[in-house]
Amino acid sequence: MSGGGEKGSATTKTPADFLKSIRGRPVVVKLNSGVDYRGILACLDGYMNIAMEQTEEYVNGQLKNKYGDAFIRGNNVLYISTLKRTLADGA
Repeated sequence: MSGGGEKGSATTKTPADFLKSIRGRPVVVKLNSGVDYRGILACLDGYMNIAMEQTEEYVNGQLKNKYGDAFIRGNNVLYISTLKRTLADGA
């Protein structure tokens, strides 16, 4: 809807581009309930259903469970974020 006519601009990145670029990378998925899941993003679909590998479940910042593979239904997802470093766990 913006009237800019720059087709060759490579600086614009859509959310879909971001999600494609983080497949296979460590991510944090925060649910509406406040629970965090950290692991490797295996794949996701248009409904934001997420498949993860090497998944860890964190409740109130504390590790509660470890799962090999996990599937998260998209309507429960608050956000997806890339992990900076796994070494930065302690404040």
